[in-house]
Amino acid sequence: MGAAIALAATVGCGDDGGGGSGGSGGETASATEGAKAIDVAAMEGAKGHVEFPASADEQRNQFVQRQEAKSADCDVFRSDVIWTAEFASQGWLYDLTPYMDEVRDRFIPSSLETATFEDKIWGVPSYTNAALLYYRSDRVDAVPATWQELYAQAGSEGGIVFQGAACEGLTCDWLELAYAAGGEVLSEDGSKAVIDSPENVAATKLMAEAVSSGAAPKAVATHMEPESLAAWQTGKPTFMRNWPYAYGLSQDTAALKGKFEEVATLPEFEGGGKAAILGGGNSVISAFSKNPGGALAVVDYLASQEWQTTLTAEISQASPLKATCDQPEVKKAIPFSVELRQAIEQARARPVSPVYPQISQAIYKNVNAAISGQTSPEEAMKQAQSDIEKALATF
Repeated sequence: MGAAIALAATVGCGDDGGGGSGGSGGETASATEGAKAIDVAAMEGAKGHVEFPASADEQRNQFVQRQEAKSADCDVFRSDVIWTAEFASQGWLYDLTPYMDEVRDRFIPSSLETATFEDKIWGVPSYTNAALLYYRSDRVDAVPATWQELYAQAGSEGGIVFQGAACEGLTCDWLELAYAAGGEVLSEDGSKAVIDSPENVAATKLMAEAVSSGAAPKAVATHMEPESLAAWQTGKPTFMRNWPYAYGLSQDTAALKGKFEEVATLPEFEGGGKAAILGGGNSVISAFSKNPGGALAVVDYLASQEWQTTLTAEISQASPLKATCDQPEVKKAIPFSVELRQAIEQARARPVSPVYPQISQAIYKNVNAAISGQTSPEEAMKQAQSDIEKALATF
């Protein structure tokens, strides 16, 4: 019996590779009660085939439609890291905890947060991601240690570009500051909004002041990842926050030749700590699969060291496995592999919730209003709190 596998690409604002979490659990323990747990032994002797749907934009909708119809057409697919709770709470996924209990030591611990909901693991990380700080080595003698120092230096030397448009990219950018400042979005059990806090107001204020002071151009309020990269490639900004994909594209830019060589992990928030946000995708198995053993065999291969080394070395896809960055071919292909692993190790998932899309919209809509000068950071967080409370009430 064939295992038809649809690998769905990341959906969101640009390519973020894309997510502790603001809330690692759902509203109640009953959301995933009765879920099928995978039988690890079913992999032995299993067979199947792979299919790749042509349209990446339609893959998620196709899968949702199949799951709602309890169709067995799609056995495995690559789930964006922000979809875990939504799909698990609908009863659409196999509980892969039994498999992960056998292989979890291979993985960078943070990468598992994106696949975890209600203390069960619903997916196997197939690739991961975390943003980096790009900087002009001809202008920067020492990488700023804090976000405050970074924005101050950017204000006096060339500026910084990041993703400030009202989209998923801004949610990630803002969470990097907010988590580092000690803020959260949801309560520990995921049932309450806690975004309206002094820590989150401080993070929003710092980001907004970077724009109002000129440390970041006002245009960042319209920037997604490609626009940030294009601005950086002009050679004018001194700093850029972006995902690892931008490294090779920066190396090939004439305006940056000999002026950009290295990247760094994101800085600390003064008085707080460091944080990054996870991107990437997880391999998940449909609860309606008629060939779960074959599906798990494919998932197991995608998580193998052999495949992960090839994937990372040949197409620079960041691996969730601890040992990948130590492979000689990876070190040769990705000069910043050490910094990338450090970024992933310090990264956190975005808030894990069945209503994550609404939560993200509440963040990026209100933070964008603050950085574009339409509202104050305080009012932005109050409105985000109200928006998220409404979203949580629908689940």
